[in-house]
Amino acid sequence: MEEERKEDIDLSESEIPEELSALSREIADQEESADKKAFQEMNDKYLRLYADFENYRKRVNRDKEDMVKYGNESLLYELLPVIDNLELALKHASNNPAEGIVQGVEITLKELQRILEKFGLSRIEAEGKCFDPSVHHAMMQEEREDLDEKMVTREMRAGYLYRDKVLRPSLVAVSVRPQKKEETVEAEKES
Repeated sequence: MEEERKEDIDLSESEIPEELSALSREIADQEESADKKAFQEMNDKYLRLYADFENYRKRVNRDKEDMVKYGNESLLYELLPVIDNLELALKHASNNPAEGIVQGVEITLKELQRILEKFGLSRIEAEGKCFDPSVHHAMMQEEREDLDEKMVTREMRAGYLYRDKVLRPSLVAVSVRPQKKEETVEAEKES
């Protein structure tokens, strides 16, 4: 009987290593699969974090460039009324014989405009140009036969660009075709 038990034990011992090795392989495969999955998740998190950081870095650099490019915008905007007042003084003083004052204001205005142009401010050309709502603000319409429709006839206040951005639009009068009088229309109908 003991021999039978020994044989049973021997048999079971020989079978155990195969079952253990299969079980061990299965566990190892599961662990490897879990490790690969965990590694893939960590890698995905890293890639997302890296992409977010790169986007943040680019946005900060773009904001920094814009701040440098447009940093003087508020200063220039505050100086625009000075230009307006000098231009008005020139308009009203040109009828006055006091040429010295006029020349002084002209020189001052030209110097101020030169300095502002150096920092990126430029005047928007308006008079005689086609009306462009992105740079002109229409204040009134004028009936004109000598001009095409939607042409700027007068500039009431100058507009300015700061680099490629409209700092202040020009205030302008825009041409329209004259409308026929009612009497003329009725006379044409009768004919």
